[in-house]
Amino acid sequence: MDTDPGEQDVVSLFHKLQHCGPEKEAHLKALSKSLRDPSAQLTFIKQENSMHLLVGLLTGTNAQCRLQAVRCLHELSHSPHPNVTPACLPATPYLLTYLSGQSTKFTELCLYTLGNLCPDSDVVKEKLLAQGIIPALATCIENQRHNLAVVEAVGFTLSQLLQAKDAAEKIIPMVLASSLPSHLLSVLTPDPKFSLGPAIECAWCLHYLTCSNMDNRALLAYGALLQCSSLLVSLGGAVAKGDKEEGMELLVCPLLRCVGNLLSSCPVEDLSAQVRDGRLVVALCALLQAYFKTRPALARESAWVLNNLTAHSGAFCSALLILNLVPGLIQLLPFSQGINTMILRVLANIAYKKKEFCVQLAQLGLLSALCATLKMADQEMVTLSLDVLFMLVVSSTQVAEEFVRQGGLSLLEAIQYNSEGEMRRRATYLLEHHLQSHSSYCSVENIPCS
Repeated sequence: MDTDPGEQDVVSLFHKLQHCGPEKEAHLKALSKSLRDPSAQLTFIKQENSMHLLVGLLTGTNAQCRLQAVRCLHELSHSPHPNVTPACLPATPYLLTYLSGQSTKFTELCLYTLGNLCPDSDVVKEKLLAQGIIPALATCIENQRHNLAVVEAVGFTLSQLLQAKDAAEKIIPMVLASSLPSHLLSVLTPDPKFSLGPAIECAWCLHYLTCSNMDNRALLAYGALLQCSSLLVSLGGAVAKGDKEEGMELLVCPLLRCVGNLLSSCPVEDLSAQVRDGRLVVALCALLQAYFKTRPALARESAWVLNNLTAHSGAFCSALLILNLVPGLIQLLPFSQGINTMILRVLANIAYKKKEFCVQLAQLGLLSALCATLKMADQEMVTLSLDVLFMLVVSSTQVAEEFVRQGGLSLLEAIQYNSEGEMRRRATYLLEHHLQSHSSYCSVENIPCS
């Protein structure tokens, strides 16, 4: 049978390990290196009793052999071949048992091996759940909460489990019933000395919990919205000062999603206890400004959270106006990739809350911005612009007159005659019911907005 050198090495090392001797540790170390080759991984599991041998070394009395054995399992857990993962099943009860002790490095390797095994096989995942992986992870993070490397590894393993297709039915209820949510949240501290890696992994775990179809009241009771929004405030403040740590966006993204999802589940009467002041809108606007060019998807998520905040509460609409954050939002309306539509929704939320807010928006330059957005090819953008324009012009005669002065009638007429469906109906309604009486303010000297 033709075999490459890597496969020959694995077979040779396997036979050597079957005979106990003083070089057993060195052979295991060599085996772990050989198992980085996918073809060698297949060759190893095809050897009779290969996994039985590895489990025996994993559970033996020699600490160094145990460490090298788990390194071999870790390499196997990376395998792209679907039949390698189930072959590792005999080792999983011992990997779970070892989460409660041993050295830090040993515990880390056990965690990452388990995390790698989770997504590849439903059989393995079901076995791990039956073997108690959720309580084992909870105990591990509780005992090792000061060891950030282990906390990060727990976060990784849990996040792999939470991404399963049936996580909402089988896994998330078990997680919410455990102490894991409180431990995950304790890692998300606004303390400037916090470690980015563990926080990223724990934040993604919370994201997978909040975006499931489960009720988020349990997480709200843990103070998840308060904790995540407080950390976002801290990160937004750092970004505003130009202090963007490498990889920070990997933490900002799941935090934004957590806050956005939790807001949609939070009763209005409880919002003030969960989001205590207007600093969150400042932070969100800072993130928007910092990322709209380099990471537009992240900027769009920031605008989405702003949308959920302003739709939820007039206090945050007022905060955007009082803190003079609206002009910065208006300046971003020309940018596409979903940023402008989400920002326009935020402005629509503000306009919807009070007529006084509509007047303020007009004074801050929103009318001239709408003159530009009404010319866009994006139908969603034009429809949203018509909605916001309607709220502005019905709020005040002066606002309607100002829109006409800026050449607004010709823009609406162009939409009326060149568009179809909802856009045409809205433009016609505005012209016939709210702006026709102000047409005398329009003169041939007016120059439409570009």
